Amino acid sequence: MRFSRWIAIFSLTLLISSCASFQKPYPGMPESELVSIRGEPNAEYQDGDIRTLEWTAPATGQHTYMARIAPDGRMISDEQVLTVEKFHSLKPGISTKYDVLRTVGHPNRMESEYLPLADSDVWSYRYKESGVWNSMMSIHFDRKGVVKKLENGIDPLYVRDN
Repeated sequence: MRFSRWIAIFSLTLLISSCASFQKPYPGMPESELVSIRGEPNAEYQDGDIRTLEWTAPATGQHTYMARIAPDGRMISDEQVLTVEKFHSLKPGISTKYDVLRTVGHPNRMESEYLPLADSDVWSYRYKESGVWNSMMSIHFDRKGVVKKLENGIDPLYVRDN
């Protein structure tokens, strides 16, 4: 009887703690609570009096979250930014590396390279295109850090040899 009571208490404690870790961010949430859910952000951007916090996924991850924080320290919005719409908002010949960072965040450092023959820096982002396809968007920059072109394709991580 005692053993089953301890199991029940342990199970209830585990259930409560796991529910707390799966809490979803909501508008108006204090920044401190958001950070306690997601951990420290990978980057922060200032736009007037609004700050944007970035959480980049690990190497094989397909999500980057950006949360906008009001001057009072409360969250205004939160979104997963690795989407076709966000990528297409970047304009070749106009958008800069900083624009890319503020729009879709940092590439994983394994997904950043220099192509000497093309004289381009390339940042690549793994993402779920339309929530379905394992895709990779590669953003090419000229020497001045301006977007030259965007290339979308199948994520090579998910290509199988048959």
